[in-house]
Amino acid sequence: MNWFQRFLPREEKFFDLFEGHAQTLVAGAEALRKLLEGGADVARYCRIVVEKENEADQIARDVMQSVRRTFITPFDRGDIQALIQSMDDAIDQMNKTVKTITLFEIRDFEPLMREMADLAVEAARLTLKTLPCLREIAAHAGEINAYAEAVVQLEERTDQLHDEGLRDLFRQHRRNDPMGFLIGSQIYEHLEKVLDRFEDVANQVNAIVIEHI
Repeated sequence: MNWFQRFLPREEKFFDLFEGHAQTLVAGAEALRKLLEGGADVARYCRIVVEKENEADQIARDVMQSVRRTFITPFDRGDIQALIQSMDDAIDQMNKTVKTITLFEIRDFEPLMREMADLAVEAARLTLKTLPCLREIAAHAGEINAYAEAVVQLEERTDQLHDEGLRDLFRQHRRNDPMGFLIGSQIYEHLEKVLDRFEDVANQVNAIVIEHI
């Protein structure tokens, strides 16, 4: 059946939707990074992350509706659903980070938090760069594999920064500010999970390649 489907016309709009969603990931990650500079602009960048998360949700809904309505999809329907869900989980996690920051009215952030956000921006940009490769999987299998490996390395570095950040927070707050430690640790936890979700995206993209070459 797979070889037969290759000769049938494909619905190309899925690729446009994936790439449109990836653009929201980049915009969301960049806004997250900017808000971690702190100060008076935190609220503005928080709103941008929320706006991009809403845009991403609409794109994800469009993908799910198109899966049900389209006769010939570019690859397995389950893979399409899993990919857009993993992408949506990434920006949802950015939004959860923003919710914590908004809830506790945080305006000052640790340098290691900004480093973690830098890695999230890099992962988002790599995702946006790589998703067009799904249009011609066989021709770009090597690029997609390199993307997956790069995101894994970013996630591993984020884990290291997370642990370093918690250690620094403990040293700063252990004597007289346990709430500061708890709030800071929540932000670190959310930032670490952002990269986990990008790794999920990369793994899903890689799985699609494995099935189609």
